[in-house]
Amino acid sequence: MSALGSAGLVAAARLLQAGQVCVGEPGDPTAAARLAAATHAPGLIVLDGSLPRYSLRRAQVGLVTAAQIDAFGNLNTTVLGDYDEPTARFAGPGLLPDVTAALPTIVLLPHRLAAFVERVDFVTAPGGLSGPLDRALVGLPGTGPIAVVTDLGVLRPDPATAELVLTDLHPGVTVEQVRAETGWPLEVSADLVETAPPSEAEQAALTSSAA
Repeated sequence: MSALGSAGLVAAARLLQAGQVCVGEPGDPTAAARLAAATHAPGLIVLDGSLPRYSLRRAQVGLVTAAQIDAFGNLNTTVLGDYDEPTARFAGPGLLPDVTAALPTIVLLPHRLAAFVERVDFVTAPGGLSGPLDRALVGLPGTGPIAVVTDLGVLRPDPATAELVLTDLHPGVTVEQVRAETGWPLEVSADLVETAPPSEAEQAALTSSAA
């Protein structure tokens, strides 16, 4: 069962397009890509993270997850707490820094206060760093997180500030619920929309994958 629920998987899948090549980490990222390929995005190719780094040259978008994400979309899959005396240590970056440096990236992550923090404990892969010009200044323009899809909604970086803002709410979820699980003062888009429920084709694909 997906940690994002059907609304989260569907929202992530809808961000992908027919014919794209994407790099997807195991779990929900790959599941979202396969859902897209089975419904509205025929010809979509999913490369997994075990492939060599040069395979990134073939891809147009990445799908990843993380242990922590902060207000600027910086990602942590390294440690929680102090690096030398962490409360938890993870397997490490894998291809995460390569994917976010090379590709526009969709982040899939359950929306919990412990994961959505004001500043990550360690920057494994940079998002907006700390402002709208920072990625360009370090030679990474046009790549990195373009959307963060959760079980509550979708966040996207504000072009003016690089800070993540709430742009989509899943059915039955309130802004207050999302803010309660976010570790910074979350702004809400003036054009906030509700995620459309799964179509018949999407629901059939979800049911088939769960069987």
